[in-house]
Amino acid sequence: MLSILDPLARGSRRDFLRIGGLTLGGLTLADWLRTTASAAGRSVATDKSVVFLFMHGGPSQIETFDPKMTAPTGIRSINGEVQTALPGITFGATYPKLAQLAEKLSVVRSFVTGDGNHDIKPIVSADSLKANLGSIYARVAGTVHPLTGMPVNAALFPQAINPQAQAMQTGFGRFTDAGALGAAYAPFMPGSDGPFQQSLKLTLPRERLDDRRKLRQEFDRIRRTVDTRGEADGLDKFQEQALDTILRGVAEAFDLSKEDPKTVARYDTAPLIRPEDIDKKLNNHKFYTDHTQTLGKLLLLSRRLCEAGCKFVTVTTNFVWDNHADVNNAGVEEGMKYCGVPFDHAVSAFIEDVEARGLSDKILLVCCGEMGRTPRINGRGGRDHWGNLAPLLLSGGGLPMGRVIGQSTKDAGEPNSDPVTIRNLIGTIMHTLLDVGEVRLQRNLPFDLARVFADYTPITGLS
Repeated sequence: MLSILDPLARGSRRDFLRIGGLTLGGLTLADWLRTTASAAGRSVATDKSVVFLFMHGGPSQIETFDPKMTAPTGIRSINGEVQTALPGITFGATYPKLAQLAEKLSVVRSFVTGDGNHDIKPIVSADSLKANLGSIYARVAGTVHPLTGMPVNAALFPQAINPQAQAMQTGFGRFTDAGALGAAYAPFMPGSDGPFQQSLKLTLPRERLDDRRKLRQEFDRIRRTVDTRGEADGLDKFQEQALDTILRGVAEAFDLSKEDPKTVARYDTAPLIRPEDIDKKLNNHKFYTDHTQTLGKLLLLSRRLCEAGCKFVTVTTNFVWDNHADVNNAGVEEGMKYCGVPFDHAVSAFIEDVEARGLSDKILLVCCGEMGRTPRINGRGGRDHWGNLAPLLLSGGGLPMGRVIGQSTKDAGEPNSDPVTIRNLIGTIMHTLLDVGEVRLQRNLPFDLARVFADYTPITGLS
């Protein structure tokens, strides 16, 4: 455990450097830094990161990236279409900003998730060994970035931005599952009371832990106190580096006040839709509110984590894309206003910001849900569950952009070309994050994990 205690107390400084939540195979972070220094250049990891924006509930393929405006009423996009920057390619009309950035992203129109069940595939499924995809990465490459001390696997939920946001639903699956890989590889969840945070024993009231400004002040106080001890306490350079990365680099990554206010405002989705403008008759009103109020800042935070060394960031805003038109959920037209407008704003801000920072080749953004929606709108103005086709967007990561991969049938109900599967998506992600050829040479991987790297081929056209 890493115990952040009073540095003046006996033994507390040794406790302070005991980093159980930041270990790889029992090594402390300081041990790992030593190992990394002596084994530089042998890592299987690339210099890239993945942000996986999970569209929980299952977005419509038609209202997003395949509007089918030549299809009959009741099938074609209820919101119309918008021309993209790619000749002859249109998106649903709720995505005007993304349409203008079409050359900087690729969409897949033949993506099949396999069934219409509510769960959290493809990010946690049998195909991922019932573990978060970031846990697979952490099992292969290590749980902490060797230079910054940042956990390599993180999950960002609305509570990371707003502690009063709704707790994440778990009935459809847990984004923090690590499966048989073990809890040590589970994602770090800031603001969500996750396992990593439980390993940080702070002598602070809970309300101060939730106050990132005060938490940062406490980190700075401890840093100054330890600095006054210097060599007298016998810290070697690796212990000093471990301490510095924990107190300085990791903490700063979560501090949005370090950003230019103009950047924060560019991402912020809260002003787009006021909570009072969301229909309160819907049981999911609070989930829609959290989505509109936090999505943009969650993506900004994900970029900051990647810059600090995080390699896989799961982002989701709870269960909002289930556009049935019933007592819980809005129909397609209304739902795309609540879900699609913030999505268009936040994702376009992310793509532009990453490019401006010269990180387009270093960060891959993936956006999809667990399924798509029925080709035909139901009698209430909604679309129901559909597992035969789903929308998928990717941007960056050094992959070819400005492409439309695959085709769908006239009603956008099934692929009209070779289907892209969850395993293909996992293959693309793992080939982005890891030197898969080197991974395949590792002899200490469990059989099931080795099979992921042997059998999961990347998406054709994006490799």
